[in-house]
Parts: sequence; C-alpha cells; structure tokens
Amino acid sequence: MRGTSLGVTAALTRVGMAALRATAPGGRERWERTNYADRTVELYAGPASALAAALGAWRVRPAAGVAVAVAGLCGAYDDVAGDHRRGFRAHMAALRDGEVTSGAVKLFGISAAGLVAGALMKERVVDKVLAGVVIAGAAHFVNLVDVRPGRAAGAVVALGLAGMGRSELAAVAVGAAGAVLPDDLGERAMIGDAGAHALGAALGAAVVEGNGRVGLVAHVAAVVAAAVCGDAVSRVSAEGTFRSAQASCHSCE
Repeated sequence: MRGTSLGVTAALTRVGMAALRATAPGGRERWERTNYADRTVELYAGPASALAAALGAWRVRPAAGVAVAVAGLCGAYDDVAGDHRRGFRAHMAALRDGEVTSGAVKLFGISAAGLVAGALMKERVVDKVLAGVVIAGAAHFVNLVDVRPGRAAGAVVALGLAGMGRSELAAVAVGAAGAVLPDDLGERAMIGDAGAHALGAALGAAVVEGNGRVGLVAHVAAVVAAAVCGDAVSRVSAEGTFRSAQASCHSCE
C-alpha cells in the first residue's frame, strides 16, 4: 500500500504540473518568480504537489488530507499576497496594529487546521494537542528550510523515507516531494509557500500517525526549537536588509 500511495501521489503531482503549465491560469507571468540566483523559475510545482499530497493524505486519513489542503491554501495566499515582513514578531506586531498580514493568516490558519486534524487522529486530549502542534510545526519547519533549490523537497523526502515503515502518510509526502525535486534542484521550478507548507503538513501528519506520546513530545520539542531559531534568523536577516537599504540611501545623498 505504501508503494501505491507513493507512486500515485507522484503521478498526480506530475500530471498537475503539466496541466498548470499548459493552461497557466491568469497568464504565465503570474506563475513565474525570480529566485536567489536571479533565474526565472515556475511556480506550478507548489500547487500541484499541495493538491496531490492533500488527495493522497485524504485517502489514507481524511483529517490529514484537510490539514494538508488548508496548509497549501494558506501558503498559496502568501505566495500571492505576501509582504516583506519576516518572523512571528513582525506579523504579530502588525496584527496588534489592526493589520492582518499573510503571515498571520498562515500562522492561525495552519495552526487551526493542525489542531483539528490532531484532535481527529488521536484519542486522548494530551495527544490531540501534541499532534496538532506537530502537524502545524512541521508545516512551518519545511517552509523554514525552503531557502535554496531542493532544500525543502529534499528534507521531506529524507525524513519521509525514514518514517515510511510506520506510516502510509509518509509515502504520500515522499511521493509528492520526490516528483518536484528534480525540477526544484534544476532551478526550473520552485514549490513556494504552497508546496512547502502542504508537504510539511503531510510530513507532520505522518509523524502523528506513526508515533505515540513519547514520539510526539520529542517531535514537538524539535519543531518548537526550529521555530524559535527560524524566527531569530528571520529577524536578523530582515534587520540586515533594512540596514543595507539605509546604507544605499545614505550613499545616494
């Protein structure tokens, strides 16, 4: 069954990418971005992998499928409407000022979906909460490592393969991530927030499916630590960018 889930999800992802590339809803410019190396890459891999992972997860665990779909939708919204602010603190500060940023939408939307899925996948209250944190935290973690070609998809493949012996959902995550990895590594495509968050949620759901309370506690500690470190790095990066911009302005005076 795990081999079937992996193969079907990978096939769905490739078919989705081909269909989006052929139709390019809204125009091809909407589906193109410039990456860190100033190369033009396509965004088709993100929605295609998110949809395939959601469908594959739904077949195994409907609650997990919903969480993956919500994570992908929230990520897609950020791909379209995202702004320059980085890190939890920046988005929370904006929220206190009455502005709902795309980052806040992701934070609350994915967290809510993770908690609901966790509540449906586990029986005891403590395990339900732990499971929700793992699903939402894994979605955030995969997005954090999506800083260079192939990093996020490669992480999902590596971690998912390690968990395939205990979870069919891991095969779903590996299938979707593996299907986009060659184009991602080749800098022909990027998965964006839509793909990163969806694949991360699928990976988190696999952890929930394959672990008891002790395993969940360990994974909660890992994703919380990753979130804290990632927020610190984001703030330092944002401050560096701001200072560089200031220096550029002063040099023009």
